[in-house]
Amino acid sequence: MTDDSTRDHVVPGSDEELDTPDVRGYDFRGEFDFFEMLDSYATTGFQATQLAEAIDIAERMQEDDADVYLTFTSNIISSGLRETVAYLVREGYVDVIITTSGSLTEDVIKTAKPFKMGEWDADEATLREQGINRLGNIYVPSDRYVWLESYLYDFFEDFFAEEKVRTPTAFARELGKTLDDEDSVLKQAADNDVPIHCPALTDAEVGNFLYYYRQGYDSDVGIEILDDYDALIEEGLLAGTTGLIAVGGGVPKHHAIMTNLFRGGADYAIYISTGMEGDGSLSGAPPNEAVSWGKIKDAEKNYTQVEAEATLAFPLLVAGAFTGTE
Repeated sequence: MTDDSTRDHVVPGSDEELDTPDVRGYDFRGEFDFFEMLDSYATTGFQATQLAEAIDIAERMQEDDADVYLTFTSNIISSGLRETVAYLVREGYVDVIITTSGSLTEDVIKTAKPFKMGEWDADEATLREQGINRLGNIYVPSDRYVWLESYLYDFFEDFFAEEKVRTPTAFARELGKTLDDEDSVLKQAADNDVPIHCPALTDAEVGNFLYYYRQGYDSDVGIEILDDYDALIEEGLLAGTTGLIAVGGGVPKHHAIMTNLFRGGADYAIYISTGMEGDGSLSGAPPNEAVSWGKIKDAEKNYTQVEAEATLAFPLLVAGAFTGTE
């Protein structure tokens, strides 16, 4: 038998009405409007609402003429997001790029030889016998790296001819100047004077081929990273406003927030991440954790995180905030 006291436990009721917006998604009746759908994300809930908040923050970055730092890991260039990044650089929406070494090598490869669609569920031993490397559901035949080695050896000879010790930004800039592909991030960055910082330059094929080149051709060549770090800090100190868009985590994300620490933190930050906060890693750390370190400023609605895989979320962010179409 039940009584009114048990009913109060099950249906407690509310004492006051909330003044927040109603939850409501896009109405697909009538003619479809992509940008109206994006606007509706604000009241859709869950990660759609986080994405709507990210679009708003990205628009505010532009209104405040912020120096925009775009950070990403190499899997972004492995995927079709390479073209998205190249667009942002070409159109002048990005002032600084921070990425990993694999981004540079894969961007170069794609100027001559495409990556191919594959399968998640593959016979790995068979792929190895065929000389095919798997990145999720993307295949990269090994002949791409044979071609890359030859290309970089020719580049190294010119790059180190006058100066034996160079920086990663110089490496990316001069390499970009050799490329002839409008979808190349390196080419667009070189053409538009956008520095590409790569503090872990040796952590990919570039490192392997530099090792072989120094062992076999010129023992005096080297890469200096501290000069780039100095420049990144000093340019941040001179910036009136800074905004970060961190696609994924790792060294690029931390390099951006760490160098912004010197100026009292970034003014805006957008994270797109699948990292898990519970393991205490930098990749999984949300933006409010960076506030505790002074790497992002604490202001009303100046940062957000979209917990989503980048190939789904990043193009929508770009479409909503950077295409100039409303």
